[in-house]
Amino acid sequence: MNDRSQVSAVRGAAVHVAAVLALLAAGCASGPPRVGGVAGVSPAPDTPWIPPASTAAAASPSGPAIPPEAVAERLANLTLAEVVDIALANSPATREAWANARAAAGGYGSAKGTRLPSLDGTATLARGNSAQARTTGGASGWSTTYGPGAVLSWQLLDFGGRAGRVEAAKQSLLAADWTHNAVIQDAVLDVVTAFYRYGGAKAILVANRASWAEADSSLAAAEARHEVGLATIADVLQARTARAQVKLDLQATEGQVRTTRGALAVSMGYPANVPYDIEIGVPDVPVDGVALAVDELIAGAVAARPDLRAAQSQALAAAARVRSARADLLPSLSVSGSAVRTWTDGVDDPVDRTSGALTLSIPLFGGFSGRHELARARAEADAAAERARGFEQRVVYEIFVAHSDFLTATERVRTADELLASAAASEEVALGRYREGVGDILDLLSAQRALASARAQQVNARLDWFTSLAQLARDAGVLGLRGANPLAPDNLHPEVTR
Repeated sequence: MNDRSQVSAVRGAAVHVAAVLALLAAGCASGPPRVGGVAGVSPAPDTPWIPPASTAAAASPSGPAIPPEAVAERLANLTLAEVVDIALANSPATREAWANARAAAGGYGSAKGTRLPSLDGTATLARGNSAQARTTGGASGWSTTYGPGAVLSWQLLDFGGRAGRVEAAKQSLLAADWTHNAVIQDAVLDVVTAFYRYGGAKAILVANRASWAEADSSLAAAEARHEVGLATIADVLQARTARAQVKLDLQATEGQVRTTRGALAVSMGYPANVPYDIEIGVPDVPVDGVALAVDELIAGAVAARPDLRAAQSQALAAAARVRSARADLLPSLSVSGSAVRTWTDGVDDPVDRTSGALTLSIPLFGGFSGRHELARARAEADAAAERARGFEQRVVYEIFVAHSDFLTATERVRTADELLASAAASEEVALGRYREGVGDILDLLSAQRALASARAQQVNARLDWFTSLAQLARDAGVLGLRGANPLAPDNLHPEVTR
C-alpha cells in the first residue's frame, strides 16, 4: 500500500469515528443522563425522583477529633475549660473555617507568585514529512525530530493590575482568618451557654425536689390535723393537689435536665445520647458588674470584633479588585525568551534556536467587556463598603443590647436573692402557724408555691447573669478560648463539684 492509500484509509476511518461520535452525542442530548441505572431527574415537576437501589448516604469523612472513649473516665469531672477544649477540637464549624483560611492562604501565595518570572520546560517529539521531498522524487520525506527547550516569561508592567490582585488575595486571606476567629468565639459561646443551661436545669431540679419535700410535709400535716378533727378533708385534698402540681414541675425539670445534657453533648461534638454527667455547682454571683462602660466596650469591639474585621477586610479586597479591573484596560509590558535544541533522525548535529521578545500589549477593543467589568467591580466595592458600615452599626447595637441585658441580669440577681429570703421566711411562718392549728392550708400552700417560684427565679437569675456576661464578651470580641472572660476576670465559673 502506497502513502496515498494509507492517507485515504486513515481519512476514511476518521470519518466513520466522527459519525459514531455524532450519533452518540445526539443520543445523549435527547434526554438527561442516567445515574446508577435510573433517570438522572424526575420525569415531571410534580413527581419525586426515585433513587437507585444502591444509593447509600455518604458517610461522615471523620469522627470527632477527641472521641468520647478517650475522655470517658473524665466525663463526670470536666470543668468548663475542658468542655470548651473538647468542643473546639470536635467542632465541624471551626474545622470548615480553618480549611477556608488555608484555602485563602493558598490563593494569596498564588497571587504573589505572579510577581516573579515563570519558567517552563518543554519536551518535543514530532514526526512529519516534507512536501519538497515528494515533489522532487526523493525519499518519502518522513522524519522524526525531538528535543528539550525552555520558555521564560515575565510581566514587567501592568499599571497596578497585578498589585491589585495580590492585595485582593491578601485581604481575602485576612477576612478568612478573622472569620475563623469569629467562628471560634461563636462555638465557645454556644458551649458555654449549653454548659450554663445544663447547670441551671440541674439546680432547678434540686430546688423542685426541695419543694416536693415541703409539699409532702404539708400533706402529712394536713392529714394529721384531719385525723384529729382539726381540719376538713378539703385541706387534705388541696395539699394533695399542690403536691401533684409540684410533682409535675419536678417531672418537667427532669426532662429539661435530659435535654440540656444532650444539648451540651452535641455542643462538644458528641451524640446527644452519649453517657456522661457533670456535677455543676452554681456559686454566688459577684454583683460588682463589669468595670468597662458601654462606650469603652463599643470602641474596643470596633478594633477587636473578628466578624467586623472580616467584613472590613472583604471591603478592602473589593476595592483592590477595582484597581485590578482598571488596569486590565491599560497597556502591559512583558518580556519573554525561549531556548530549544532539536535533533533530527539521520542528522548528526542538533539545531539550537533561541529567541527573546519585549512585548507591549495594548487593549484596543474587547466588546466593552473590560469597562463593564470595571463598573461591576466598582459597584461590588461600594456594596462591600456599605455592608461593612452596616455591620459596624449592628455591632454597636449588639453591644449596647448585651450591656443593657447584663445590667438587668445583675439587678435581677440582687432582687432574686431578696425574693428567696422573703419567701423562705414566709413559708416557715405559714408552716409553723398551720402546725400549731392557727393557720390556714391555703396560706401555707400559697407560701410554698411562692418559695418554689423564688428558688427557680434565683437559679434563672444567676444563669442569666453568666450567659449575659458571656454574650457581652462575645459581642465585644474578647471571649476567651477556654471560656475565660476578660471583662470580669475575677468571677468564678460554675465549675464542677469534685
